[in-house]
Amino acid sequence: MASAVSLLLSPPRPLGRVAPPHLARPAPPACLPILLVPARETSRVRLLAPPPRASNQNDNNNNSGAVEAPDRLVAAVAYLYPFLDGVHHGRFLLAQFPLFSTLLSPLAPAARLFRSSPFTPLLLFLTLYFAVVRNQQAFSRFVRFNAMQAVALDVLLIFPDLLAQSFAPSTSRGIGFELFQSMESTVFLFLLVCLVYGGGSCLLGKTPRLPIVADAAERQVM
Repeated sequence: MASAVSLLLSPPRPLGRVAPPHLARPAPPACLPILLVPARETSRVRLLAPPPRASNQNDNNNNSGAVEAPDRLVAAVAYLYPFLDGVHHGRFLLAQFPLFSTLLSPLAPAARLFRSSPFTPLLLFLTLYFAVVRNQQAFSRFVRFNAMQAVALDVLLIFPDLLAQSFAPSTSRGIGFELFQSMESTVFLFLLVCLVYGGGSCLLGKTPRLPIVADAAERQVM
């Protein structure tokens, strides 16, 4: 009886407070190491990364100083081949406007040499295609691309030549003759523009892209 009374009169013991499970702070797992990379190290890695390089095609088109002088000269001379092969299409225009004959008089020796033999155009065609366009060891891509454009432009001359032989009017009068004369003058002016634009761009170290033939030349030059 006395022991029971002493238990009732004794002060209550403090009980340990248990936190609810949703408020408990989870302990970090001991098996996963925490890797911390300082900010200084990340900046050092970024500085060591190499800068992006520009493509070779943009270098050839925009950086004229990268093209050497011999390559510019050879590429510009290649555009003389289709012009000399199709200069006969300008006979009507040269007769009407003697100024064109005066401006083109420096090319007269080259034209006479080009017409000296019937095999000269074929030999120049084979030389440009096999000795220049396909010769990756001796010539740069700049020279080979422009030579291929000149060759492709000369191949296109087959169509106006066939039209001139098939539909040439028998008389120098009438609407048929006027249409034929306009077609011949248009072909000649197109060749003259290609010569001036292509040759001038090559002398400046720029890569010209002629209409119709530029995509075909791009596929042939590797």
